[in-house]
Amino acid sequence: MKQKIFLASVMVIMSSLAVAQTLPPVETQKPNADYKPAFPGQTRMPGAQTQTKLDVKVISSDLKLPFGLRCLPDGRFLITQKQGVMRILKADGSNDKTIAGVPAVAFGAQGGLLDVNFDSNFVKDRTLFWSYSEDAPGGFQLAVARGTLSADDSKLENVKVIYEAKPAYNGHLQFGSRIVFDKEGNLFVSTGEHSADEIRVRAQDLTAGIGKIIHITQDGKPVPGGPFAGKADALPEIYAYGLRSPEGLAINPWTGELWESEFGPRGGDEINIIRPGNNLGWPVITYGIEYRGVKVGEGIQQKEGMTQPIYYWDPVISPCGIMFYNNDVIPEWKGNLFVAALSGQHINRLIIKDNKVVAEERLLKDKYERWRALVTGKDGAVYGVTDNGRMYRIGKAN
Repeated sequence: MKQKIFLASVMVIMSSLAVAQTLPPVETQKPNADYKPAFPGQTRMPGAQTQTKLDVKVISSDLKLPFGLRCLPDGRFLITQKQGVMRILKADGSNDKTIAGVPAVAFGAQGGLLDVNFDSNFVKDRTLFWSYSEDAPGGFQLAVARGTLSADDSKLENVKVIYEAKPAYNGHLQFGSRIVFDKEGNLFVSTGEHSADEIRVRAQDLTAGIGKIIHITQDGKPVPGGPFAGKADALPEIYAYGLRSPEGLAINPWTGELWESEFGPRGGDEINIIRPGNNLGWPVITYGIEYRGVKVGEGIQQKEGMTQPIYYWDPVISPCGIMFYNNDVIPEWKGNLFVAALSGQHINRLIIKDNKVVAEERLLKDKYERWRALVTGKDGAVYGVTDNGRMYRIGKAN
């Protein structure tokens, strides 16, 4: 029986791929730059169209600038709001709890309370990890904290800051930040580079914790054996570097690899596979241009020793949270990467084959929402939160 179900799922996915190859690319607008991709299929792949009839509904409309979204083991949802509020919603979207004990955050522009996550031991130890911007000497910086959720879900206890991404900078832009766990329960944390010309160059600096993917233990220590462990003038917790504004992270459940969405300038939004020691190139290489319309740096897109994105967008969609769909409720979506698009105002569905994007779909364009984070619920539906304070359920129609 299991083999029959598996084969049926494969047939549905292959059928979806066949449909995708016959549709034109979803992007029809002129790019910001005339840059050429490094390889065929790196941008503007054929379109796709979901064949399953969907049921889309708003299940909450009273959120305030949500950023982090996780599905708890019991099916409820854990949500962060940038002003510094952590909440739990019931599975139907109704309010359940507001969690006290969140440390003060430096709220403003892109700063505030950001991501939240927990590992597979949560049911036993009730430990949460979250990221936020904090006041620091010299400006603001990203912090990662750990705490225990009380038995009645009402407050955080034993709160401790376990990591701070230095240096601080006097600006409220581009903190990152997402948190995911490796199979040993260690944390991958994405950090932004604060945007301004004079600070963003430190995305290439291995003595700085900004513009990086950081790999730390649950105590905030560098995971032993990292790519820069034991090297002079390098932080041992750095896993990868050369990032601008990494606002999405997800582990591919089939390969175990870490994937990242990169918020570019004008053009140059990226999807990357993050491997240890990689230099993703920012601000040396990019497929985007400055917001003011000029080239970034030397205006190059490829350089030896710097990793190419597996996919990029120009014009931008402003990618934020990402997730892999790993459920049998909507078989044609299984294995697809879903991207919450902010300025693009849609959910971007990427069909992946052999670590390459083979087709792209733009879902819920008619809602005109800035999508911030996505998660699969216990029921196999996709749930998403938007900057307008809404939470959507996107499921299979009956």
